[in-house]
Amino acid sequence: MAKTTASRRRQVLLFARNFFKHPRMLGSIIPSSRFLVSDLMRQVDWRRARVVVEYGPGVGNITAEVLKHLRPDGHMVVFETNDDFVEFLRASIPDPRLTVVHGSAADIGRVLAEMGLEHADYVISGIPFSTMPEAVSTEIVRATRQSLRPGGRFLVYQFSREVLRFLKAEFQEIREAFEPLNILPARLYYCSA
Repeated sequence: MAKTTASRRRQVLLFARNFFKHPRMLGSIIPSSRFLVSDLMRQVDWRRARVVVEYGPGVGNITAEVLKHLRPDGHMVVFETNDDFVEFLRASIPDPRLTVVHGSAADIGRVLAEMGLEHADYVISGIPFSTMPEAVSTEIVRATRQSLRPGGRFLVYQFSREVLRFLKAEFQEIREAFEPLNILPARLYYCSA
């Protein structure tokens, strides 16, 4: 228990330090709550989830939860642009199913192809679309839809509704939800390919 508490404290401090260094890259000063993580995990059919992608894993609290559920032959690919988080994830989550990509989520198609993976079953994203240039948001959402298998899902959590217009341009089926027990309260968008 003491190790878990120390590890959690280290995660929160690293996350907060990076929030102050790069406030536009992070949507919140602390990682996602267990309630938000639980909401996201309930959206995944773990029997069928072979390839799960995450954008903006930060300190990896969602990543770690996905890996707890992911099948032994599964793959998890995370895209992170922050140097500190990339280093932290590579050092703290030594799971052979995990690939940490230091780069943009817009490169999902190329990265999956290079790994010999045809598509993603699920993509989870917490990157702050409201602070990105419009062209980048458009490119990421389009690349995501193109990389999902038919019936795959894009699970997005945000603190504003800004992302919805980008999602509507690419996805026909979007279900909205809300998680008040998070700092900040989060809007969730579950998009089906």
